[in-house]
Parts: sequence; structure tokens; C-alpha cells
Amino acid sequence: MDSFLKKFFPTVYVKKHQAKANNYCKYNNQYLQLFASSLYFAAIVASFFASVISKKFGRKPTIQVASILFLSGAVLNAAAQNLAMLIAGRMLLGAGVGFGNQAVPLFISEIAPPRNRGGLNVIFQLMITFGVLIANIINYGTSKLHPYGWRISLGGAVGPALILLIGSIIIVETPTSLIERGRKEKGLSTLKKIRGVDNVDKEYAEILSAVEMAKQYKNPFRNLLSRYNRPQLICGSLLQFFQQFTGITAVMFYAPVLFLTMGFGDDASLLSAVMANTVKPIGTVVAILVVDRVGRRVLLVEAAIQMFISQCAIGGILAAHLKATNIVPKHYSIAVICLICLFLAGFAWSWGPLGWLIPSETFPLETRSSALFITVSMNMLFTFIIAQSFLTMLCHMRSGIFFFFAFWLVVMGLFAIFMLPETKGIPIDEMIDRAWKKHWFWKRYLKDYDAGKGQQELQDKPLEKSIE
Repeated sequence: MDSFLKKFFPTVYVKKHQAKANNYCKYNNQYLQLFASSLYFAAIVASFFASVISKKFGRKPTIQVASILFLSGAVLNAAAQNLAMLIAGRMLLGAGVGFGNQAVPLFISEIAPPRNRGGLNVIFQLMITFGVLIANIINYGTSKLHPYGWRISLGGAVGPALILLIGSIIIVETPTSLIERGRKEKGLSTLKKIRGVDNVDKEYAEILSAVEMAKQYKNPFRNLLSRYNRPQLICGSLLQFFQQFTGITAVMFYAPVLFLTMGFGDDASLLSAVMANTVKPIGTVVAILVVDRVGRRVLLVEAAIQMFISQCAIGGILAAHLKATNIVPKHYSIAVICLICLFLAGFAWSWGPLGWLIPSETFPLETRSSALFITVSMNMLFTFIIAQSFLTMLCHMRSGIFFFFAFWLVVMGLFAIFMLPETKGIPIDEMIDRAWKKHWFWKRYLKDYDAGKGQQELQDKPLEKSIE
């Protein structure tokens, strides 16, 4: 919005309205990129504290902290008088993202029945896509309210933050977290409540066994680096890298910038962003319906091909028709919007939700909280890198930026085919035995896992004998 740029980024405002400014470089401003990326830098730091709080106090309080941070950040952004206040508010929002992304996927995975775990986790991503769509609609509406439309837009985040706070008070703590913190009776009654039946003995025994095994490991972060946790750690981290190097952050954050670059006006660019982001919730609904039927890998591979085609086609159109100071012909601009929609649909039913689902369901309990800290931090780190560098890359690489992301889509498609085990329908506490041990490559790392358990059993036998 012009009123927003005038107040916080005046040099960008001037370049935006220069008739002969380079189309690819109008928005190349480090402070503008810092405004976008600072959120993710804060999320990296917050994720560590969130992992400790989640393990020590539970998933529910961690979500409550996230909601308070969101509230604080939204208020500070709405009241911002200078760039420092604006970025401080963004960093508070980032801390909320760190706490939320640490606790929510874990919460869902631990309360979900195995047969529905994939779909329920994808609903987490669906709500995010709805949030993005609503944010775009609000931006479009408030862009017409001068000069304070941007304050309403940024301050509007108070609404969902309050919903999250109220919801985090209403929800129950997960049975796994309760049992892990010694509240076994409460854990059992909560398990009965969320399952709606009294006969939960088998699942309760599995959780209890996993908790007892987890207690044997005094340092989960050190244990996370052990050989038999390497497959999950490597795959979980690579999923976060690949999720961002699809180019999703570039498309989502800077869709209005891309459309403005092609010659759309302010209102038209925001409306185009609304249209493009309407596709994402629809694609996420597709993921909910099929993820527990066709599996994770099929969706990942299909979408990598779909997004590769989209990125190459966008890059080709811009290379041919968008020069330094011209406007892209209207029919080609419409084609780019359609290709972005195709790209977003593929991401929405694959690398978006599954990038969070797979790490949340593959780690054993003894490393689950610390592992999610690592994977969330990796995601935030790569999002920070893309958000901080995209406008500069667009300025220097021009249309080549889309071929850059297309290259990584080839790599991640091959990764999904050859290196990622299928996790569909496997109980979360049986993942090592039924997924990782059967993978052609990763199974070599799991030999020590059985040896470690056997050694622990030998250590426990004298204790058992003395108790008898």
C-alpha cells in the first residue's frame, strides 16, 4: 500500500512510481525484505524455548504462549510509528509462529487415531491457507482506506490471536504429554475422553511403553544426533529445505509484487493475489481427502512434477515478454496468474502440509520434542533466507529465478522417490519398526537401535530382580 510504503519505505515508494525504473528491481530493498524475514528469524530462536516448554509443561501451555505472542505482535504492528516498532512487532509474531509450529503439529499427531492422523494434520495446513486467503481479502479491502488501511490490516491479526487463545484454554492436554510428565491417571482418562470409548488399554500400553523408553534417554538433543536417529533427522530437515525451495515463500509473500512487476495496478495486483490464494485452500482439501488413502510419497512426487512445469512456464513467459521497463501483454499476464494457481494447488496438496505432517509422525517419543525444534527451526531458517533474498535475486536473476526453483523441484522429486519411506497408516510409536527399518537405504542406520534397546534391557534386569 502506498501509505505504508511512504511511512516506512519511502525509497521503495519513489522507485515504484518512477516510469523508467527496472521492473525487476523496483522493490529491491533490504529493509523491506527484513520486514518480511524478521518474523522467521525470531521463530528460529523461539522454537528452542518452545521445545523446552512443550516437553516440561505440555503442548497446551505452549499453544497459549503462542497466542499471547501473536496478540502482542499484532498490537505493536498496528500502533507502529517507525520501522523499529514495525520490525519488533513482526518479531513477536515470529516468536508466536515458533511456539505454534512447535506445538500444534505435535498436539494433533498425539491426539489423532493413526488412520486419521494424516488428514487431521493437513487440516492444520488448511487453516493456514484459509488464513492467508482471508489476509489477502482484508488487504484488498483496507488498501482503499487511506491513510490508515495498513494499520487495520496488521492490527486485524488480533482477531485470530484471540480465537487461538480461547481455543487453547478449551482443549485438553495430550495423553502422551500427561503420561510423560507423570500424570498417568489423567492421561488414561483423557485418552478415553478423546477416543470416546473406555477400552483404550492397548493404545494406553503403547504410549506408556514409549514414555518409559523415552525416559531412558537423559539428553534428547544428544540422542537426536545418534546414528539410529539420523534417517529421521536428515529427512525431516531436508523436507523443510525443499518446502521453501519450491519457491512457495517467494510466490506467497511477493505475489502482489510479481503482478505489479508485470504491469497490474495496485488494486489489480492485490485482487490477483486473492484469486491465486483461493486455490490453496481447495488444494489442501484435496490433501485431506487423499493423504491417508494414496499415501505421502505419491502426492509429493506428483506435485513436484506439477510445480516444475509451472515454474518453467512462468520463467519462460517472463523471459520472453517482461523486459526492464515494458508491461507484459494482458493475455500473458493472465497465463502467469493461471500458472501460479497451478503451482499453489500442487504445493497445497503436497509439500505444504506434508512438510509438517511427516516430521511430526516419524520421530520416536524420546526425541520427538527436540526433533520438532530442529525441523521447525530449519523451516524458519530457509524461509528467512528466501524472504530476505528473493527481491534481490529477482533483481539480479530476473526470470531466471523461476528456473532456479525448478531445478530444486527435480531434486526433491527424486528425494521423495528414493529416500523417503511411506508412513501412511502406521501408528506413530511403531514408525521405526514398520517404516525406517524396511527402507532400502535407511535400514542400515537402525541396527544400533535394537542393540541400544537390548543393552538397556540388560541394565534393567538387576533392578527388576531387586524389586522382586
